[in-house]
Order: sequence, then structure tokens, then C-alpha cells
Amino acid sequence: MKLLLAPAALLLAACQVFATPPESLSVGEGFTNPIGYHDATPAFSWKLPAGVESQSAYRIEATSGESRWDSGWVESAQSTFVPYGGEPLESRQRVEWRVRVRDQDGADSGWSEPANFELGLLTAADWQAQWIRPTTEEEHNAGDYELVRAVYRSVANPDKNIDVTAIVREQPDGFSVTNDAMGSDPARLEPKELLIEYKHAGVAKTVTYPENRPASFPPSRLLGEPVGVLRREFSVAKSVDRARLYVTARGLFEVSLNGQRVGNDHFANGWTPYHNRIDTVTYDVTDHLRKGENSLESLLGYGWYAGRLTWTAGKQGFYGKHPELLLQLEVTYDDGSTESVVSDGGWEGAFGGPVQTSSIYDGEEYDARDTKISWAPVVANADLGEQQLIPKPFAPVRETRTLAAQQITEPEPGRFVFDLGQNMVGWARLQMPVEKDQQITIRFAEMLNDDGTLYTVNYRNAKSVDSYTAAESGVIDWQPRFTFHGFRYVELSGLPDGVAPRKDWVTGVVTHSDLKPIGEFKSSHAKLNQLQSNILWGWRGNSVDIPTDCPQRDERLGWTGDAQAFCPTAMLNYDCLAFWKSWLGSMRDDQFPDGRVPHVIPDVLRGGDSPGWQDAATMIPWEVYLRTGDKEVLSENYEMMEKFVGWYRQQSVDWLSPNIKGYGDWLQPYSDRTKGDTPHALLGAAFHAHSTEILANSARVLGREEDARRYADEAAKIKQAFAAYYLDSGGKLQNAPETQTAYVLTLAFELVPEESRAKVGKHLVRLIEEADGHLRTGFLGTPYLTKTLDDIGRPDLAYDLLFKETYPSWFYSINQGATTMWERWNSYTRDKGFGDPGMNSFNHYAYGAIGQWMYERVAGLAIDPAHPGYKHFFVRPLIGDQLDSAQAEIETPYGRAASAWEKQGDRVVMEIVVPPNTTATVEFPDGREPVTLAAGEHRFESRFPSHPVN
Repeated sequence: MKLLLAPAALLLAACQVFATPPESLSVGEGFTNPIGYHDATPAFSWKLPAGVESQSAYRIEATSGESRWDSGWVESAQSTFVPYGGEPLESRQRVEWRVRVRDQDGADSGWSEPANFELGLLTAADWQAQWIRPTTEEEHNAGDYELVRAVYRSVANPDKNIDVTAIVREQPDGFSVTNDAMGSDPARLEPKELLIEYKHAGVAKTVTYPENRPASFPPSRLLGEPVGVLRREFSVAKSVDRARLYVTARGLFEVSLNGQRVGNDHFANGWTPYHNRIDTVTYDVTDHLRKGENSLESLLGYGWYAGRLTWTAGKQGFYGKHPELLLQLEVTYDDGSTESVVSDGGWEGAFGGPVQTSSIYDGEEYDARDTKISWAPVVANADLGEQQLIPKPFAPVRETRTLAAQQITEPEPGRFVFDLGQNMVGWARLQMPVEKDQQITIRFAEMLNDDGTLYTVNYRNAKSVDSYTAAESGVIDWQPRFTFHGFRYVELSGLPDGVAPRKDWVTGVVTHSDLKPIGEFKSSHAKLNQLQSNILWGWRGNSVDIPTDCPQRDERLGWTGDAQAFCPTAMLNYDCLAFWKSWLGSMRDDQFPDGRVPHVIPDVLRGGDSPGWQDAATMIPWEVYLRTGDKEVLSENYEMMEKFVGWYRQQSVDWLSPNIKGYGDWLQPYSDRTKGDTPHALLGAAFHAHSTEILANSARVLGREEDARRYADEAAKIKQAFAAYYLDSGGKLQNAPETQTAYVLTLAFELVPEESRAKVGKHLVRLIEEADGHLRTGFLGTPYLTKTLDDIGRPDLAYDLLFKETYPSWFYSINQGATTMWERWNSYTRDKGFGDPGMNSFNHYAYGAIGQWMYERVAGLAIDPAHPGYKHFFVRPLIGDQLDSAQAEIETPYGRAASAWEKQGDRVVMEIVVPPNTTATVEFPDGREPVTLAAGEHRFESRFPSHPVN
């Protein structure tokens, strides 16, 4: 492995003179020159150039028009999240700022290059627009319907079908797509759908309804997820200086201006608790406008707002029945005058055009022949509603890369399967020849059956099918708008007989929230590197605007337990600060009045009382603070954290939690229950103590000393009660079955006095040895397992668990061909096939929480909780027999930090990068005295440990 430093680089840092000004200026949560910024009280951050050891003072200058704020020289080493101290900022305001610093020797830098930001529309009062939507077919009858044929069929195998035309014709008021309603089951245990072929105003069309969903004929637009289109023409009479488009939707939008798509994002306004908050988006459209006539047009999809959600019947239109658009174009001319074009009753709209329907779960239907649109006046509503309208506070979803097909197979005649080589999230882009009226059907799967056909039963009721119907013969370049899929395999059908596709006809378009990658982990072990790759792909696929459990089936929800387990690992690999802060805002919105936190955020399940799940309310803010140093994430969520801990207190009896329920140690291996064998009451007491201690620590950081003392005292009482009830004098569990997770949490959350830890640790080790060196932990125990073993002096066991090849283990799924993290340790095995399809996602990041230990101990790059945000950090690599080298690097708030080690004969070579304005303490493998390093690049040789981890 190539280590971090070239020999010359070791001398370079010491030779540089402080002349370069600060760099990498950002505002708020790391934004660089944003427009549509969300915070009227911003904070500033910057990085010192290489060669500077530390900062002793700074000076910030910010200007906006005639207004100027100069901080003057401030004696401080702070270079992150420095608050703005000027006049209050307002919507649309543009601020330019710069900074200079003084180094440790008193030398001043020059001014940095200026940075800037522009605020979006901060309040509802800034909006003159109205909510608009097309008139539905129930409100505006555009023509007659003629039923041609109705077929109830298997999704995967359409030849398994029954004709139900008569049944559909006899039920004009609607019905449910079930076996009972359709008369029989044409494909037992397979997902099914109802296909209706019909003519509308003489045009042949089709509509499909998934199994167990409502349906009707004529096809009610309220039952499907049609895509609306809205338009407005306007004139520009003068030369334009700048133009801003402010837009959002109850639903999803895609705006075009003069035929040119605005923006390169998708699902831009995202998924929030729409009844409390809707994110708005700002675009610079100066270059889109032209003198004379201009045309605005927007597609409008149902999305999360009005589309179907979850596996539960009746969850379509959870937030509202009709998607709506809110749009405000503000034009500033060269002469200083302004003009606005807003969404209002002057627009036209329709449900029509090529994009027929688009559903997040079910896919998109596109018919290029449908170009006739029956425009009609829109439905306009001047009441903006009670929810807040807030500029989107983090990066939207974008295309981040593409994947080429590796091979094509034809497992059944006319069904061509493209293997992209990687389980991913996004959609398939088609670039291929078509014939007039040809319909291409695109299906997706994460895995294949033994016969090479798509394995889709684990999608449950998510249809996940796109279709394209050609208007003319030629070459198309097409991809969907308002849907996404989780898949590795793409199946094309509908090609003319005898046509063999080429691999470049299908491209996988990878999409997720466009978060900046900041971390990298590498080692000398191929499977460990594959594990890191699987972790990254798991996060990419489950960060589509919110942190989801899975990206492919009829779920895709923001499960809090999965999120809190994976949050530290996510923070090591991507800049997630703004992402988590936004999601925590949704959590605050959806918290129950009694303090409980819902199972999923946004809350569409209406439940919440599960230890380890709702504790995301305390654990995620704390983890984000530790890894960024942003105190605001604690202050914003402090009230939520207090209310939540108060709920725990109300449920407790003598500081224990005997009546707590929940999801338990979810999917613990070798358990007869999905909720695992660790009692809910034990988990409740353990997490109650942990969350209370986090609250005490948060209060201390925020200067709430009285709160800190009170909550620390409560945490101590819970721990004392836990130890007295659940552990005997020998540290063995009592009043509860022995499980690895119970012992792990006891140690990880420090629920026993220091003098008892060794006793408890011996019982944990015993259980692992009794399991033949394997883990037996689920979602709640696994994130802490290796660190806990390391902490009690058994890093050898931790290493063995990490490198275990057999079930259950991280490498086991890799040995079965995994390219992402799986929901179960054995979601698929080569000898036994697939697991229970009801809970069998092949893209589920929770068990990827091991990534934290890989960074912090295998490579050795670890935070210091006493100095958050890597102001000071530790380098303490764990040298194991299984590895010859490992390295990690992170772009911290101060710059690049890195740790690498490599065995060279009887020595271990260590290379370390400490960013400016920070320090690091190195703990050597041979046990010599630790040293603290200043900024720069450092190289050490250490004797190989006399007792390496093995």
C-alpha cells in the first residue's frame, strides 16, 4: 500500500512561511457561495493554509449594499461556526465576506478571497404566489372512456393472468385489487397488478393498479399518481440584470423556462412533515430569460405528499389529495426596476402529455404519443397554509455518477437482463432505437433467481416498473422524472422479435442527496475494502433526501433506529451536517406532545415508543456535535431532547422501564423473533440512562449547568438501579436472559461501576466463545460490539469478529456476492437461497455501523469528545495479524486529517497528517509514551507489538 506522504513532504511544512490567507470559506453548515440560503443569523468558517500551525486571532469583514460589519481583531483560535454580528439579514439579501487571521507567532495574513451568500425567501410574507394545480378529471371531464380489456396478472410473469373485464365493467364506483375482488389468484405468492386497457377520447391507453390498492374505471386520477403540467407565458421588455426563481410544491416539480430545464436536481423540495414545514428552492435563471415572449412550464408529481406511502392500504394522499405548485419568478432589470411572475389563477394546467403517471414506489409510465394536452384554467388557492416555507437547508438529490452494464442475459425469450455489477439507487436511462408505437417495459431487481430471472418478491407491493411508448421510429434518450428504484439488474422487454440489445442501451443513473464525500478508508485486505465499498453504497442508496432504511420496497422510510446506529459512520464518510440538522428539524416537528419520538421521520406510521429508535432524538444531535463542533445542533434540539427524556422518566418505575415495548434488538441472528431475545425492559433502562447522560453532557456544553447537574444525577440513579436489578455480584445477568447485546450495552453505556466492568466483560467474552467466536447481536447491539471488546482489553476478539468469514459476519454477505449492506446477515446464501421476502432488503445500512470502528481503530483516526470537531484528535491504530496496512483520512472542519500504518519487516511505519489549527495525540503500537503533535505531516517508526492483535 502506498502511504500518505512523500519524503520531501515531511520537510515542506516546516519551511513554509505564513503568507497565504485563509481558504475554503463557507457559511453555516459548509455552504460555498450559496443562493437561496436559509439562515438570517449565519455563522462563518474557514481553513488555514498548509504550513500554518495555529490561529491566535481573526478578523471578519462582511458587506451588503451600504451595510458593513467588521468584527475587528478577535483574540481567538476559533475558525469554525463564528457567528455573524452585523445588522439582521433579510430575504433576498446578498452578503459578501472575507477573513484574515493571525498565526501563533503573531504574523497577520492578507485578506482571503471574498465569499458570498444570498438569502432565499425566509417567511410566508415574502410570497405573492398562490398554490395552483390542474383541474382533475372529476372536476373537468375531458372526454369519454371505452373499456377494452382488464387483466389481473403477475407483475413478474404477466402470462400468469385472468381476464377480469366483466368484473371491472360491473363496478363503476371502484373496488380493491385483491384476489377476492378479482375472483381468483392467478399467481400464488407473487406480487400482482390489474392492467386496464382503454380508450380515452379515442386514444388507446393503459393504466395499472398494484395489488391490495383501490382502483376504478373510468380510472380516477385520485387513485393513481398522474403527472400534471402547468404553464404560463409572459413578456420581458428590458435587459435583465438578474432573475431568481423561487419554487416548491406539495408534491414534486420539474420546471422548464423557455424549454430549458431549470436546475440539475431531483425531488428538490424533498420530504418534510408537510403540515409543519415545506422546503423551497431558489434557482438563478438569469441566463434562461430572453427579451420578448417567455414561457414557464412545470411538471407536477404526487411524490411523498399525495402519492402512496408504506405497505399499508389507505396511505395514498397522506398529506393531501392533490399536488400543488408554488412558484415566484423575480426579475431585476439593468435599470433597477423589478417584475414578478407568480403562480396564480392566470396559469393553465392539465393532466396529460407524455408523462402519464409517476409513483415513487411503482415507477413511471411515459407515452411519447400523448402530445395533445387539453389545457384548462388551474385551481388556485391564495391561502398559503399554516406550514412554514423555508429555503432548503441542505443539498438536494442529484445524479452523482453512472454505471455501465457489465453483461446482458436472456433468461426468458424477449426478456433481456442488464447487470450493472453494483446494487444502486436511481433509475435506468435508455439510449436505444425504437419503432413507432413500441412499448418498452423496464423492470428492476437487486438479485436474480436461480434461473436468471428477476427476484422481485422482496419489493413486496412496490411495483417498481417504468415503461416507455414510442411515438415514432428513431433513437430515444429517456429517463423518468419522479421515481427511483433500488436495483442492480434492469430487465427490458417489448423489443421486436430478433432484436438483440447492446450493453450501452441501458445506463444506471446513481442518485442521492448530493453530500460532499469527506472520508476514505483503505487497507491491504480485499474483503475489508469491499466492506467499506458496501457501506458507502448503502449510505448513498439510503440518503435520498432523508435517511431511509431501504430504497426499493414499499417502505423507504426514515426509521430512527437505523439512522442513529449508522450516523457516526455516515459522518466519517460524507459531510452530513446540514442533512442531519434538517432531518432533526422534521423530528422536532413530528415529536408527540408527551415527548415520544415516532418510529419513522417524517412520521407516516403514527407510532413511537421503542428504545434505541426514538433515542435518535438525543444520540444523533450528540454525534453530529462531536464530529463537527457545531453547538447549534444541540441548542436547536435541546427542548426535544428534554421532552423525550421526560417521557422516559414518566414511564419508569424506580428508575427502571418494566412497561417499555418496541422493536427490540431487531433481526438478532439465531432468534425466533425479529425483535431479538434482549428484553424490552432492559433495553428501555439502558437507553434511558444513555439518553439522560447525553442530555446532561449537552446541557454542560450549552452552559446550562443546573440542568447538567440534575440530568447527570438522574443518569446515575438509572445506572444504579440497572446494575442492582440486572446484574449479580459476579457481573452476570439476572432477571433477564443472557444475550451479547445486553452485556454490550451494559458496558458501552457504562451502566456498571468501573470496578465491575471486568466481571461483566468476562461474561460477554464467554457468550462470544460459546457462539464459536460469532456475534449474536442485532441492530441495537452490533454498533457497539467491536468497540466494547476493544475497551475491555479484548481487541483480538474484535478483530476476529470483523474478519470472520462464516455466518453471521460482515464478510459472510460479501462471500455471497454482496455489493451493499444487507438487512439480514443471511438475506441470501448460495446454499439455501433467499430469506423471508417480507423482510429481505439487499440495501440496508444499519450493520454498516462497523465503519466507525474501521476508521477509528483499524486505521486509528479517532475524535476526542473533549475537543469536538477534530480540534484535537487521537491517532491510535490497532495492528492486527490479518492486515499489513490500513489508512483513513477525513476532511475535518479544519482540513485534512489522516492516519496510515504499514508493516515493514519488524517495524510499523506510521504516517500522520494534522490539519492547521488542531493537535493530535499519537498512541504507538509498541506502548511507548504518547506524543502530541502540532499541525503538519509526521512520520514515525514503531517496533512491531510483541503481542499483536490476532
